[in-house]
Amino acid sequence: MYVEIAEEDSHENNLWKLNFDGASNAMGNGIGAVLVSPNGDYYPFTSKLDFDCTNNMAEYEACIMGTRAATERKIKILEVYGDSTLVIYQLRGEWETRDPKLIRYRKLVLELIEEFDSVTFCYLPRDENQMANALATLASMIKVNKSEDMKPIQISIYEASAPCYSIEEEENDDHPWYQDIL
Repeated sequence: MYVEIAEEDSHENNLWKLNFDGASNAMGNGIGAVLVSPNGDYYPFTSKLDFDCTNNMAEYEACIMGTRAATERKIKILEVYGDSTLVIYQLRGEWETRDPKLIRYRKLVLELIEEFDSVTFCYLPRDENQMANALATLASMIKVNKSEDMKPIQISIYEASAPCYSIEEEENDDHPWYQDIL
């Protein structure tokens, strides 16, 4: 997992947001999480799960990865958003957790959140959880060599197409192209 070095001012008293998502498909299993700082900076995390799991287990794994990243940053106030109704309502205590595998996951999340002054769990529709979903899907589909170190993904925003950046300033020529014809 890649965690960017914590800033000196970790905004201990400010609200951070965490979006998480898990993906389990024929290609594999992956998780994604995004921490959003009070000033709107995004800190994405993603991991490939190299073990068999259900989609609900992947959702919990993603929540745990993001929660651990938040505790490493010494964040104290956190809003957690996920698009798994089951996981969110189980963590809120509104739905019973019956699956023995999920009971252990829920217990771990509840232990981790003891580090925070305030944590809330909120359901987020899938179409509003796009970045975490994309990270989870990417991790589930990519083949990773365990012996190689994977560098973090850098996401940039280009405001113009590549050809626009390669236009060179025209040289000032005292002789226009048509002068040789005359």
